[in-house]
Amino acid sequence: MTEDLLIAGCIDNNPLAQRELYNRYSPKMLAVCYRFAHSREDAEDMLQEGFIKVFSQMHTFQNKGAFEGWIRRIIVHTCINVLKRNKKFNDALDLEHAQEAQSRENIPSILQAKQVVECIRHLPTGYRTVLNLYAIEGFSHKEIGDMLDIGESTSRSQYTRAKAMLEQMLIKRNIIEKPSLHPDAVIAFS
Repeated sequence: MTEDLLIAGCIDNNPLAQRELYNRYSPKMLAVCYRFAHSREDAEDMLQEGFIKVFSQMHTFQNKGAFEGWIRRIIVHTCINVLKRNKKFNDALDLEHAQEAQSRENIPSILQAKQVVECIRHLPTGYRTVLNLYAIEGFSHKEIGDMLDIGESTSRSQYTRAKAMLEQMLIKRNIIEKPSLHPDAVIAFS
């Protein structure tokens, strides 16, 4: 089924088209949700809520840009709304971690993604959310601030701290080595 037929079928509330759309895009969108969620169950709940919005807003898709990108934006915004609704974004970071966090720019570009994603999932919710929105989804700090009802400078600070904490986790788990002082050994993560 072509994308245009799929969209038309979903607008007409055709269950076969809806199932096809879900089967086609849910694996990628679950990965998006998983980066924001604390558990697989939370990610699956976010995914379900996101697809309900996708189906109910299907008539608003205007063929400007990629359809998958349109779905992804809805899913990301759903994840943010779930975090805000559950007040999980405001989880406090314990002071010990805050003091350990040092801003360094040196995460190797080639790592096993699964290990990195697992470490990202262990970041405090606020850090994880800003890191995902900025580094992975490509939103600006101003956009993130608007989405999360925080200041742009808070978004920048959360991102810097998230990178530092992620680096500490990766070092602690022996996924990366402690950075050397040689400038060629340092690769930026931004």
